[in-house]
Amino acid sequence: MSKRFSPQRRTPRRVAGFTLIELMIVVAVIAVLASIAYPSYTAQVRKSKRAAAKAELVEYGHRAERQHTLNNSYTNFKFVENSGTSIASPRDGGKAMYQVTFTSTNANTFTITAVPQGDQAKDPCGTLSVNQAGVKTPANTSALECW
Repeated sequence: MSKRFSPQRRTPRRVAGFTLIELMIVVAVIAVLASIAYPSYTAQVRKSKRAAAKAELVEYGHRAERQHTLNNSYTNFKFVENSGTSIASPRDGGKAMYQVTFTSTNANTFTITAVPQGDQAKDPCGTLSVNQAGVKTPANTSALECW
C-alpha cells in the first residue's frame, strides 16, 4: 500500500517576513545609534564653523597689519572696501555663525572679536578674539582646543 499525503498531514508553510518584535528591536537599535551619533555630528559642525571663524580672524589680522605697514595706524582699517568695522562670518553669504568686529583703541593696538550667533552660541569656546600681538583668546579659557 502506498502512502498518500492527505491535506490534514501537510505541514503549514512558514510565511516570509518580519515579526513585530524583530521590527521593534531594529527600531530600538537605530534609535540608540542615532542618539549617540547626532550629538557628535553637531559638535563637529560647530567645530568646523569655529575653524572658519578662526581663519577669518587671522586673515583680518594680517590685513590690519598690512594697513598698519602702509599708514602707520590701525584706526582707518575696514574689513572690505566700503564696509564698516563689523562683518558676518562666513563671508560666502551663508547663514551667519559669527559676528566679527574690529576695534582699535589707538593707532598701535587692535582687537578682532568673533561673537557666536544662533546655534553656534552653544559652542563651548564662545567668543574668540585676536589682537595686534597675535594673542588669541577664547572667552572660555578652560577649553584648550579652541585655538
